[in-house]
Amino acid sequence: MSEMDWLSHLLQIITVSGQLEVRCAYGAPWRVAWGQAAANEIPFHVIVKGRAILEDPESKTARELVSGDIVLLPHGAAHVLHDGSGQRPVRTHESLGSAGWTLSENDSQGEQTDLLCGRFFIAPPHDRLIRNYMPANLVARALNGQAEEGIGSASNELAGLVGLMRMESATDRAGGRAILNALSSALFTLVLRAASQSGKAPEGLLALAGHPRLAPAIAAMFANPARPWKLPELADLCRMSRATFMRQFQDKLGRSALDFLTDLRMSLAANELKKPAISTEAVAETVGYHSVSAFRHVFAERIGMTPGEWRRLAHKGE
Repeated sequence: MSEMDWLSHLLQIITVSGQLEVRCAYGAPWRVAWGQAAANEIPFHVIVKGRAILEDPESKTARELVSGDIVLLPHGAAHVLHDGSGQRPVRTHESLGSAGWTLSENDSQGEQTDLLCGRFFIAPPHDRLIRNYMPANLVARALNGQAEEGIGSASNELAGLVGLMRMESATDRAGGRAILNALSSALFTLVLRAASQSGKAPEGLLALAGHPRLAPAIAAMFANPARPWKLPELADLCRMSRATFMRQFQDKLGRSALDFLTDLRMSLAANELKKPAISTEAVAETVGYHSVSAFRHVFAERIGMTPGEWRRLAHKGE
């Protein structure tokens, strides 16, 4: 793994699993609503065919999604998908597939839409890392064929993955559920890759990682979070003055570089504390703290409980 591969570093720290839950095959007019997701859940939707309007009731915003679009909602916000006609939706009926997901259909002959809907699950406390540093909505597009982005682009990789998901969800073969869940997990990584590589990366970590001048700092912190990084050192990596680095990092991420480094360290510490043989003192040192009392204070502030409480909770959960 190269030092610049921030995404692999991130996914070594956080554990993400995916689950396809519903395949929706609707004719217009149709409408589906989802409530606020649990803290460690990220809903996702894949527009396999047709189009859909994604509506956020809280911000009163709407966005059109078309065939090949994949939307993640990292903050787990309540949302609505519909055909955009404003007409009363046709009643749906559900059946359970043998692979564990639900097929939801209606009998309308209107404009047809095919959706794959599911959730990603992130082990706590790493949901904080995702929600603090990812946009509320994240849309990536899967391109079919050799579009201008090139055959090796993340968008074309997504198209291949979505094609596999569509085939698996349309058949009833052995191992279908396991394959769909594994493909869903890969979908998470590919959507983040596609978003960070796009010319208009959204705010937060993806914008930062895709920013050619700031990427060296984020990669360095991921690669060696225990190092006692100082702002001038990080600025030097990016060939910027300290003031310019601080301003650009804050503008892109919404938080300071040292704030991000602290969150990264606490996520690593949470993983280490799950290991019964490692003392809190050793964990503190592993993530760059020479004072165990300072580590305990920061951990409690960021995670909402002491290292000892987190350790007991983690062992109880397992």
